[in-house]
Amino acid sequence: MKVLQLVTSPRPFFDQQVSVLEERGVDCTVLGVPGAHSGDSGRSVSDYVKFHPKILSAVRSTEYDLVHANYGLVAPFALAQPTRPVVVTLWGSDLMSELGWLRSLSRYGARRSDAAIVPSRTMSRALDTEHELIPFGVDTDLFRPIPRREAREHLGWETDRPVALFPYDRDRSVKDFPRARRLVERADADIELRTITGVDHEEMPYYMSASDVLLVTSRRESGPMVVKEAAACNLPIVSTDVGFVRETVENVTNCFVSDADGDLIAGLETVVEAGGRSNGREEIDGLSLDTLGEALLGLYRRVLDSNEPAGQRTGVSHGV
Repeated sequence: MKVLQLVTSPRPFFDQQVSVLEERGVDCTVLGVPGAHSGDSGRSVSDYVKFHPKILSAVRSTEYDLVHANYGLVAPFALAQPTRPVVVTLWGSDLMSELGWLRSLSRYGARRSDAAIVPSRTMSRALDTEHELIPFGVDTDLFRPIPRREAREHLGWETDRPVALFPYDRDRSVKDFPRARRLVERADADIELRTITGVDHEEMPYYMSASDVLLVTSRRESGPMVVKEAAACNLPIVSTDVGFVRETVENVTNCFVSDADGDLIAGLETVVEAGGRSNGREEIDGLSLDTLGEALLGLYRRVLDSNEPAGQRTGVSHGV
């Protein structure tokens, strides 16, 4: 099976998705939107204009079985090529965007595709067309508990204080670092706030295991995947109620989700006072990369076996 994977900017969870598909014999070619995206700065219209001929050229030169659009912005480009079935995965910041045009574009892509995928129940409730619920997988071999002392020695952290980890660029306004700093300052506990950005993905388990709590204060999120990864490391989580955070940690101990400062502060204090870890690794069972790979491969096969034309399917399907 040959699949053309379209994406705005690859993310670690997308790279892992491609890897698990290739392990199952799917030949994936990744085509990204030209230009660069960083922080709060997006690509230009001209970058997307250049994207269309690249897709057409790829489809004409290779006998792909289907095209998989990853993110709502690239869905129209996948649908613009007339010869291959289309699968669309919405990531969250597209379907749940504050921008009305992006929400509409994402819904259009889901309606017109041969199959649409969302990764969370929150997104499933927001999409009123046929779709599959396939959660993003976590590499549980990479994201695993490491003894705190070992992790701190590996990172060179010379501190005995409890650490709240803020896993984002502090300059990204949507992540709301000032709120994170304010919560830590107001907590009745001796907490050190540490931020990280741009570190190698393979190093993230060390940062999580060296910390006492993951602190997420985002105003909105499409996930965030960092919460699932923290759960796999048994790191307690204190987070605003964004993305799929609540459904990820609903059965995980030592985790707190709220939009109220008072609740978040109390969560930080409770986690630090308890001094323990969570049971996240047990609770995320079933969200592994193997589960993701099998679900995607099964969906690809159903799309290819179907004789229904694109955009004619109705109803709602929830599969894992």
